[in-house]
Formats: sequence, C-alpha cells, structure tokens
Amino acid sequence: MFENLKAQPADKILALMQMYKDDPRTDKIDLGVGVYKNAEGVTPVMRAVKAAEKIVWEQQESKSYTGLIGDPAYSDAMIKLILGDAVPRANVGAAATPGGTGACRQAFELIKMASPEARVFVSDPTWPNHISILNYLGMTMVPYRYFDAESRGVDFEGMLADLGQARAGDVVLLHGCCHNPTGANLNLSQWQEVVKLINAKGLVAMIDIAYQGFGDGLEEDAQATRLVAASVKECLIAASCSKNFGVYRERTGLLMAVSQDSGQTALNQATLAFLNRQNYSFPPDHGARVVTTILNDDALRADWMAELEEIRLSMLGLRQQLADELQRLSGSDRFGFIAQHRGMFSRIGAAPELVEKLRTEFGIYMVGDSRMNIAGLNAKTVPILAKAIIDAGI
Repeated sequence: MFENLKAQPADKILALMQMYKDDPRTDKIDLGVGVYKNAEGVTPVMRAVKAAEKIVWEQQESKSYTGLIGDPAYSDAMIKLILGDAVPRANVGAAATPGGTGACRQAFELIKMASPEARVFVSDPTWPNHISILNYLGMTMVPYRYFDAESRGVDFEGMLADLGQARAGDVVLLHGCCHNPTGANLNLSQWQEVVKLINAKGLVAMIDIAYQGFGDGLEEDAQATRLVAASVKECLIAASCSKNFGVYRERTGLLMAVSQDSGQTALNQATLAFLNRQNYSFPPDHGARVVTTILNDDALRADWMAELEEIRLSMLGLRQQLADELQRLSGSDRFGFIAQHRGMFSRIGAAPELVEKLRTEFGIYMVGDSRMNIAGLNAKTVPILAKAIIDAGI
C-alpha cells in the first residue's frame, strides 16, 4: 500500500523556515514565518496567559473529555468577544476546533455536506491553506480579484465584478481583518457594499478572523464581522486565538454558524458536533480553558487587552518606521502603503526573482509572493531591510 503514496508539494512557508535555520549568516532576518515576535525575536507567553494557566493548574480537578463541541463557556466567551451584541446568542451555533485551521476545515466540510455544488470564492491572494484544504476536499474554488499590484491596496471594483459572477448558494470567503497575506483591508463602506451584493445574489458569507486586535483595535477589528453576521441570512465564522492570545501551539479555535432564524440553531449545533466527532471527536481544551479564564476575569482581561494593545502599537510603529526609511532612501512615497496596511503582514509587490535576491544576497527571508511579517522586525533591523529593498531594485 505505502508504495502507492505520492510525494506532496512542500509547504513553501515551512520550507522557507528550514532554509532560514540552515543559513549560517548571523545577520539574517526572518520575515517569513507567521508568528508574532517581540523586539528580542521571541514569541512570548502573554502575562495574562501565564496567570490563567496557573489558575487552571490549581483549580482543574479532571482531564476527562469536555464534550464534542468543547466547553460551552469557551464558545460563549468567544462569541461575545467577536460578535458582541450584533446577533442574539440563540442564533449562533459554535464548536471548539484545533486552531483556526481546524475551524476552516470544519466549515468547508459543513459547506460540502449542506451544498455539494456550492463554489467557494476566495480572494486572490488568500492564505495558502485555504486553497490547499479546498483542493484536498475536491471543492470548486473560484478566485476573485482583491490585491491591486500597483497601489498595493484593494482592487475593490475588480472584487465586486468577480463576486457578481457568483450564483445563489455560492460561498464568499472573506478575511475579517488584517488580510493575510497582503495587509490590505476593506473599509467599512466597502464592507457594506459587499454585504449588499451577498444579499442581492443570495450568497453565503464565510469569514476567517485570525488577527482580531492586531489591526485597528479589538473592537474595531471585529466591526466588519459583526456587520456581516447581523446583515446576512446566514454565515460561517472561523476564529483563531493563536495570534491575539499567543497560544499558537495550544491549537485554540472556534467555528460559528450564524443564522437569522434561531429555529435553525439546534440543527446547526448538532451538525458541528457531528463533524467534530467524525474528525477528531473532542477538541483540545487547555488553550480554550485558558482563553475562557482570561475573558471571564476582569483583571486578567484588562491585562490581556493592555498587552495586546502594546503588540498592536509596536507593529504600527515598525510599519511607520519602515515606510519613513524607504521614503528617505527612495526619495518617493511609493512605499507609503506599508504604513497603511494592518496586521502582521504586508505584500510589497516584489517579483519572485527580487525576493530570491533579498534572500541570497542580503539574508532576508520572506515568502516568494513578497509577503513579509512586520513582526519579524525591530528598530535596529528596519534600516537594514529598507536599504536591502532599495539595493535589490524593488
């Protein structure tokens, strides 16, 4: 049997990480991996997470299973964090998942179960794992224009034109905030236009929100997701705690199925439980319990929000510093988009051969499509990167 297996394409980001590790240069800069790093190059355990873990350790009396959908208290806390009062709690079915990837996978499984002929419209570009999972499941995927290579902003006219080709029942996959990999985001009025199109065409919205609190603020970053959830007939929301709680390895995610008809919630909830059972039975609990402890404790929540804001402002500061340095070196404002992007990533629009030049000649590692992780920088490495970008001819 095993001899029939075929080698699968290597994950480009993981391959890049290995190349970085193998590079002996001491002045190399890693802008490829998708995790937050502080100025010392460390992905820290947040203060509130450490405190919450101690509480869990002291108070937890059993490691027995929680339930197919995880601890309901976790779902309640996350739904409140992401949706606020946008929709009644009774209209939301939810299940804990192994990270945001698990939430996306279960969402795609639900779509395939409920509407096998539905096409999934994905932004061009999108997070590569969206495409990988959809292809693995054999689902029809249609790209829609999103990133404008000239302005490094959103090609909104192209986006609406492409989504206008969708048929009733098709799914539109949207990034709730801090678009990965581009960093370019819709403004609120544009989101309202997208909602109008979704309703007019009878489409189903799916939102992947993995960076709440990394863009314009915890509440601000949830605004678009809340608008969609409150305005469309039904939607799916895949959420991750990896970034904003820093619990990457704990695999802490949530999938929500939101319907304007509260009578649909029981079936939605049962379906999410069924899908969990078919895949991994019971989702991980430790990260979810830590997140629940933080969100339900006023002092821990306040400390978490304060540290999250420090992280957000740090990335904004690095963006502005890089944009300013590139303006100084280039004598133009053509890199001003870097300061306007939000989240960990920016796609700088460099050709693959120039990205390769940055790696081979300057020891700067970024994904081949020129996505760079702003959080991989610090105040000392920003000038080094800016000079390399100009010297490479970008």
